[in-house]
Amino acid sequence: MTFLPELLAPVGNREKLETAIRYGADAVYLGGPIMNLRAKSAAFDWDALCDGIAYAHQHDVSAYMCLNALPREQDLKKVDEALEHISGMDDASRPDALIIADPGVLAKTRKLLPDMPIHLSTQANTANSSSAAFWQDFGVSRVNLARELDLQAIMNIRRALPDLELEVFCHGAMCMAVSGRCVMSAHMNNRSANLGLCTHPCRFDYQVKAIAIEEKTRPGTLAWEVYEEDGYSSILAAEDLCLIKFLPWFMENGVHAIKIEGRMKSGGYLAQVVDSYATGLRALKAGTFRADDHLGELLNTASRPLTSGFFLPEGKRVTYPAAEVQHPIVGRILAQTGDESWQVAVRTRFDCSKPLCILVPGLERPVMASTEYSFENPQGERRDTVHSGTTLTLRASHPALSEGLFLREAAE
Repeated sequence: MTFLPELLAPVGNREKLETAIRYGADAVYLGGPIMNLRAKSAAFDWDALCDGIAYAHQHDVSAYMCLNALPREQDLKKVDEALEHISGMDDASRPDALIIADPGVLAKTRKLLPDMPIHLSTQANTANSSSAAFWQDFGVSRVNLARELDLQAIMNIRRALPDLELEVFCHGAMCMAVSGRCVMSAHMNNRSANLGLCTHPCRFDYQVKAIAIEEKTRPGTLAWEVYEEDGYSSILAAEDLCLIKFLPWFMENGVHAIKIEGRMKSGGYLAQVVDSYATGLRALKAGTFRADDHLGELLNTASRPLTSGFFLPEGKRVTYPAAEVQHPIVGRILAQTGDESWQVAVRTRFDCSKPLCILVPGLERPVMASTEYSFENPQGERRDTVHSGTTLTLRASHPALSEGLFLREAAE
C-alpha cells in the first residue's frame, strides 16, 4: 500500500487558514466556539467557521472540524448545541469530517449526523489494532494514532486494518502527558486542558537548586538532568516533533495523513512549516526528495530542539538542535496597492538596511537587497526601522511579491 499522504495543517483563524492553503496544505483542521481543544485563542465563531470551510472547499482543500474536547456531564448540552449548528450547515460550509475523542460525543454524532465522517482524535490514545478496530466498528473512518507509538507499532496497525485510514502527527509540540491528557493546567490554574483551556504550565519556568538523577542499574549515566537559564528551568517542556526525514516511510507504509500541530502558532510559523512538508511531499512524488533540503527551514522556526520523539524503535532518537541564528518573520503582504506598492502587516522590529527574503511556496526564497525595497508609513515617509503591529507600504518591484506571502529577514 503506497500512496502520498495528505498534509493536514492547523488553522486557528482566517489568516492561518489562508496561509495553510497558500503554502500547500491538502487539508486543514479548525475549531468552532464550542468543545474544541483550543477554545480560548484558536477558535472560529459559527459564521467565520462556515465562511472558512467554504473558502477551503473553493480551493479544493478538505476541512475537518474539531469537536475533540472531553466533556463533563454539565458540558453535554454544549455538545448538542454544536451538533445542531453543524446539522444546519449547507454543503459548501459543512465540514468534511468531525474530529472526536469522547465516545459519548461519537454516539451523539452518529445519532444526529449519521452521514458525517468521523476522525478519531489523538486524545483517544489509540495505541493498538484492537482499539482501532473498536472505533472503526462504531463508525470511525480515520484514526489519529497515539503519539507514543513507534514506526513498527504503526506498521502493525496498518497491516491489521488495511481499510482504516491512519493519521500520524509529523511536526510540532509534544505533551508530557499521555496523548495530551494532562491535568497540570487544571491543577495549577483551574483550566482543564481536556476542555480546550490549557495554560501550558509545562512551558513555564521553574526555579530549581540542582537536579541530576542517576538510575541504580546504570551507574555513571545521568537519566535526568536539569539545566538553569537565568535562574529558572523549563523542566517539563518536551522537545518538538520533526519527522520530515521519514516522509518516504509514511508513503511506503500506507499512512493516509500526516498532521502538523499548532493551531496557536503564528501565521509565519505555519507558512514555513507547511511549505517545508508540502514541498517535501511533492519532491517525494517526483523522486527528488532529500530531507536536508527542508530541515533548515524547519530549524528556523524552532523554539526548542526538534526530535523524532517516539517514532524510532528501541528508544532510538534523532535530535536536531535549534538554529544558532534564526531569521524572524518581518511581515505579511495584505494587498497590492499599486504597480510597485504593497500593504504589509509588520510582525517584528526590522532594520531596513538588511536584505529581505520573500517566502514563495515551493521553498523558493528570493532575496531583495536593501537597495531594492523601502517601507513607508501612511504619510509616505520612508522608515529606516519598522515595528511590530504597524501596517506600512512596501515599495518594491520584485516579480515574486504577491498577496498573502510572508517576508522574512534574509541571511547576510
